[in-house]
Amino acid sequence: MTTLSPENSLSARRSATFILEKRNPPIDKAEWDSFFDENGHLAKSRDFICINILERGLHPFVRTEAWKFLTGYYSWQSSRDERLMVDSNRRRNYNSLCQMYEKIQPLLENLHGNFTETRNNIAYDIQRLYDKDPLGNVLIDKKKLEKTLLLSYVCNTKAEYQRGFHEMVMLFQLMVEHDHETFWLFQFFLQKTEHSCVINIGVGKNLDMLNSLITLLDPEFAEHLKGKGSGAVQSLFPWFCLCFQRAFKTFDDVWRLWEGILVSGNRVEACWLPTGPADGEALQKLPGAGGLQHATDGARAGASGVYER
Repeated sequence: MTTLSPENSLSARRSATFILEKRNPPIDKAEWDSFFDENGHLAKSRDFICINILERGLHPFVRTEAWKFLTGYYSWQSSRDERLMVDSNRRRNYNSLCQMYEKIQPLLENLHGNFTETRNNIAYDIQRLYDKDPLGNVLIDKKKLEKTLLLSYVCNTKAEYQRGFHEMVMLFQLMVEHDHETFWLFQFFLQKTEHSCVINIGVGKNLDMLNSLITLLDPEFAEHLKGKGSGAVQSLFPWFCLCFQRAFKTFDDVWRLWEGILVSGNRVEACWLPTGPADGEALQKLPGAGGLQHATDGARAGASGVYER
């Protein structure tokens, strides 16, 4: 798990206060390379690197390799040669999974009713995805995107497929060069964020959190929703997600926030509260609020750089 150690978490929270006042440039390739010795082992502590990522972010030329450490694709204790071996093994395992999928696909189509429905949902989501930049250049390969999502659905029975996964995988596809990297980074990212991304684990908790936030911020509206039945808050959830997405101007903004989440190890839904700096008393009114004060102090380091530009 890529999180700050307890003895350094206080330092990370305090450092967040100075982010807007002291704008250091993001970690570039030369500085990233300086974090490792001649054999590729860490020359700096993991906490030192994580705090710098939290405070300053990553240059695009560094992001691909750094994310492999942040998600667990690579071990922080590995050497350069060991990482080459890991990457080779992941490529081979990915190819084996693809071959397995091709063999069992006819069986899935005939015997697994949910497979056809999920494949249609994936195709529908990808069809609606805008895949070009402002100049009309194609950014993503939709066929590869569909392949990754279907393979993930078949192999990751806990996460399955959920609406929005197509956009997440698109961001990984834009970040890395090879298909096996896209697939495995997505799998490791889901493991890190399953408490929010996996429907049977985290979505219910997110709805409870959203309901509590509405109650805290607008009690009158909360009472109105109660009169509309148990599904009212759930029906509003996509609207809140859309408003949240519109706050991001570029893909870099999304990656920056995700890096704050991965480094701090905080709950995804607690990494940014719409109230801005919230006092501890208000936060304690929310369910599971024991770690929320830490989240708003620490992970806002990743979010504040996005929202305060």
